Amino acid sequence: MIVALFEDEGYEDFLPITYTRPVFECRSGMFSFLERAQKFYPESEFLLFARDYLVPTLRKRVSCCVNEPEAVDDDVLLINGTLALDNEAKQLVEKKLAKRALITQKGRLVLARLREDIARNLAEQLCSPLKETTLKNLMKQYETLEASNLPLLTYPWDLVNRNAELIRKDYAALGKIESEGTVDEKATIYGDEKDVCVGKGAQVEAHVTLDARDGPIFIGNETIVHSGSRISGPTHIGDKTVIPSGLIREGCSIGPVCRVGGELEETIIQGYTNKYHTGFIGHAYIGEWVNLGAATTNSDLKNTYGTVHVKTQQKRVDTEQTKVGCFIGDHAKTSIGTQIYTGRKIGVASQVHGFVLKDVPSFTIWSQSLGANPVELYLESAIKTQRRVLSRRGVKQTREDSELMKNLFEITAQERKKAGVARKEFSL
Repeated sequence: MIVALFEDEGYEDFLPITYTRPVFECRSGMFSFLERAQKFYPESEFLLFARDYLVPTLRKRVSCCVNEPEAVDDDVLLINGTLALDNEAKQLVEKKLAKRALITQKGRLVLARLREDIARNLAEQLCSPLKETTLKNLMKQYETLEASNLPLLTYPWDLVNRNAELIRKDYAALGKIESEGTVDEKATIYGDEKDVCVGKGAQVEAHVTLDARDGPIFIGNETIVHSGSRISGPTHIGDKTVIPSGLIREGCSIGPVCRVGGELEETIIQGYTNKYHTGFIGHAYIGEWVNLGAATTNSDLKNTYGTVHVKTQQKRVDTEQTKVGCFIGDHAKTSIGTQIYTGRKIGVASQVHGFVLKDVPSFTIWSQSLGANPVELYLESAIKTQRRVLSRRGVKQTREDSELMKNLFEITAQERKKAGVARKEFSL
């Protein structure tokens, strides 16, 4: 049986995070949705479906077939890319999908087990996000079961809200694991030491506090935690990351090759991102190759203690949460002292200064609080900056990387137009 992950039109509600990746590459817990599925089905062949413009860069990151309908040569287990697979969901597959059937939830396809010929015919349509009309046609051919409480995520704050729980589940699923790194004898561990794992080549220096009383702490290979840091679980820190005297509170998931100082709480960082200096980031999702300037801080609580509203593609949504931070797309940059208001989004490759009171479109230089109108970032400048930033981590910019930036610049043009972003040189 082939396991196939797909996107539906709900990916738009995760923008700007999903401008640069399929929704199943988003991180929540210790893994992305794709990585978690691969751990649940380690013996299966995987097939991925994504938007056309993402395929070239996705193929360079994964070893699976991507948008290749001809690869369907067996029955297919189809999994929505926003399903946070857990044991309960897997048991549901085994019990309810033993025979070919569909499982939907609130009008979205969650899981399906498809016969080879049906899957092959559907595969062409899955090379773009699954449409409601396609789902309705599929429901005519298969028995459909309606679920109500599967962990199918809808909005970016769902990734953050699920993060602590998923870290606990992911850590437990690893079974008995031994630390291979070095923890200085002058470091302090609160809680059970089995709930702390330090990866191979990793170093936890003297006078670091690891508090695993409320959840596990996983520190990846070759990661360094500097003296004076405090990390509270549940927290996951990826490989080759540096924590320079950071205060990492509960519910954080930090991807690989990051630099994270200051205070972080209930936040996901996709990877390759700098938050080296002081400043608070809470209940937020930060993409890859982001640089947060010194003292950059976001609000995650309104003065009224009311629920936070966030604008998605088509509507303003009540999150029904009192704690919601910011959502920052890949390659964005904040200047020193940037202050981001509650529930705001910052688009891909944008550069922001001062107070961020509104959502910032992609490829925009934003400094309204300093008296300047927003202007469009030159595409050539975005590509040149990307090349410089990648090289600082020893990564060479590829043709696929620059082509993705060009495609996104065109895809997000209307977004800038609606926001009144001018096409002229930036000046203060």
